[in-house]
Formats: sequence, structure tokens, C-alpha cells
Amino acid sequence: MEKKEVVSVWVRDPRICKEDFWHAYMDYEICIHTNSLAFNRKSSCVRRRFSEFVWLREKLQENTLLLVTLPQLPPKNPFFNLNNAQQINCRMKGLQQFLETVVQNPLLQSDSCLHLFLQSQLSVAHMEACVEGRGGVTVAEAVHSSALSRLRFGPEREEDLREDLREDLREDLREDQQECVHHTHTHTLVSPERDTC
Repeated sequence: MEKKEVVSVWVRDPRICKEDFWHAYMDYEICIHTNSLAFNRKSSCVRRRFSEFVWLREKLQENTLLLVTLPQLPPKNPFFNLNNAQQINCRMKGLQQFLETVVQNPLLQSDSCLHLFLQSQLSVAHMEACVEGRGGVTVAEAVHSSALSRLRFGPEREEDLREDLREDLREDLREDQQECVHHTHTHTLVSPERDTC
């Protein structure tokens, strides 16, 4: 019996983040749980703000060349009050409905921007660089590095995580090379074809 693919996504835990004395914004925790082969990680949680959802929608629309009609985001409200529970809940519900529709679409499931948005902590600028091949890491590496760090972190940690990931990959490569050399050496010692005596 074939197993049905499931992709579940939640938008929850609104949090006010202060940029400075006068400026603040709200971000939300986005959690995904799936058995879909389209996703490298089967569960993850990241934090995103409304402007990042706007970026994601624009990128998905651009990348699908209008082949997919994307759902709308909740409207941007210039009078959005970070202390108004009704406005916050309404926005969270709209963001969740947007993501639920997006993650069910097979064409959108293959989009690198969606994977970085849902499963990495990279900023918009770093996500764009990664997708364009300028980020120093691949999309899969960025998703993997986010999995290595279960902490919720800000942009100041991104370079540290990328360097940690690069070092982990270099170490894995060294171990593979050593194992390969050892394996080749062992075969050379016991190979009857090499024995000329």
C-alpha cells in the first residue's frame, strides 16, 4: 500500500522584536512536519516576519512564471498594532492559510526559495544569494546547517553556522579520503595479482 504524502505547517508563537528604541516588528514561528520526499528535513521550526512572507510570495510568483495562482497574503495594515491580539491572530491565520496552500502544490514544493524560507534561518539577502549560488553554501547545506543548530538565532550567527558546516563537510571529506586510502592500501597488500613472487 502506497503511503500518502503529508505536509503540515503551523504558524504560531508571535513575538515582538525590537530593532531599536523606536522600531519593533513581530515575527512568527513556522513549523513544518512532513513525510514528503520533496523536503530534506522532515520537521523544522524557523522564525519569519511578515515582510519575509511578502518576499516569498513575490519569489514564488516570479519563479513559476504565472503558471500557478498563488493565494493572497493577509493585507498589509499600516495601523497594525503589535499589542492587538485580534489583529495578530487574524494575520497568523492568513499566513498559515497561505503556507498550507503553497506547501500542497507539487510545483512549488520544488522551489529553493520555499525550502530556504521554511527550513533555514537565513535572512532574505542570504536566501537570495544562496539561490543564486553566491552564498558560499548550497540550499541543501543551508537547510542542513539550520538542522545542526536547534537554537533560535539571529543573522549574526549565520556566518558562524556556515563556517561550522564547511568545517564539518571538510572533516567528513578528510575521513572519507583516509578511509579510501586505508581501503586501497589493504587491498594492495592482499591482492594476489600484485604479488609477483
